[in-house]
Amino acid sequence: MEPLQVAPGIYSVGVRDWNIRDFHGYSTDLGTTYNAFLILDEKVALIDSVKKEFADELLANISRVIDPRRIDFVISNHTELDHAGSLARVMHRIGEDKPLICSKMGAKNLARHFPQKWNYRAVGSGEEVRLGRRTLRFLETRMIHWPDSMFTYALEDGILFSSDGFGQHYAGPETFDDEVGDRILHHAKKYFANILLPYTGLIAKLLQQVAELRLDIRMICPDHGVLWRSNPTKILEAYRTWCRQEPGRSAVVVYDTMWHSTEKMAEAINEGILSAGVPSRPMHLRAWHRSEIVTEVFDARALVVGSPTLNNGLFPTVADFLCYLKGLKPQNKIGAAFGSYGWSGEAVRQIEEELERMKIPRVQEGLRVTFVPDAETIAACHAFGRAIGRAVAESPGASS
Repeated sequence: MEPLQVAPGIYSVGVRDWNIRDFHGYSTDLGTTYNAFLILDEKVALIDSVKKEFADELLANISRVIDPRRIDFVISNHTELDHAGSLARVMHRIGEDKPLICSKMGAKNLARHFPQKWNYRAVGSGEEVRLGRRTLRFLETRMIHWPDSMFTYALEDGILFSSDGFGQHYAGPETFDDEVGDRILHHAKKYFANILLPYTGLIAKLLQQVAELRLDIRMICPDHGVLWRSNPTKILEAYRTWCRQEPGRSAVVVYDTMWHSTEKMAEAINEGILSAGVPSRPMHLRAWHRSEIVTEVFDARALVVGSPTLNNGLFPTVADFLCYLKGLKPQNKIGAAFGSYGWSGEAVRQIEEELERMKIPRVQEGLRVTFVPDAETIAACHAFGRAIGRAVAESPGASS
């Protein structure tokens, strides 16, 4: 990724990772970017670095703008290694004694990652650094999504360097949101649903805090994906909406199957939901990645989960999905379980237990079928789905 001037004297010097396809269990079918920013003034600042494997490319990008040794200090908004992995190379190149600005937790985390005795300067919310004509102000954003996270705001430019906030795992030829269009919001929602969802309460408070500070935000530069320049209010408003976790009047039927029996049930249940006038989608766990399914579940009111019983337990992909979803702490859902079995049939009960742990109330008692569903059983599945659809349609607070 060639360095690009995103504002006078401010350059994007990060890299595109075209080939990554999995990020902590999250599918990145279009790759991602590790964004870093160089600010030229009387003093020169580098905001964030990149994954270790791309250190040479980062330094080459910086060198196309200035000699890296002219950098006066580095700002680390977040210590996760996709943003801090190349710090050792960067600090060695610019001078190990240069100040490394981070949050108080950031200083602790970086010291655990790297043995070098760097010149840490820990900052808190409201502290500022003068570059010359520019002022950088820091805002701690603990647990969004690590304890060390913070934002850096360039006052005179109205640019918010937002670390993992407002980002997307997206690598394309575009740099800015208006070059991609509204489809970038799907990638932003997927990022929110799969990474930031457990922290919606904290994010809502942060958004309120930002509003109270009356910051003139003219551009948002996250560490992943495109930069929001045309209308940064759009992504701020989207986050406010997503934080409320107000489900739509829809359902998702998530399942896996061994010999197609649970699949037949899933399809009949889905048809039953549709017959109640409620949009629904069946999602086979070996046809859809868990992170894509979570993005659908994020918008839905009803989550219906199906599994065959294998060795007295859940089918492995179903167990994987439920474990992944549980960590994200979804809210405002109703649920149900179903499945086919041969001689024991524990899977449905185990799904219900997992839904209960996630505080997802059952809208229907679990539906179990022995071996292959016959015509009578398919009719029961259709009725099961129709009852779920009606519950969705009648749910208070669900948006249409």
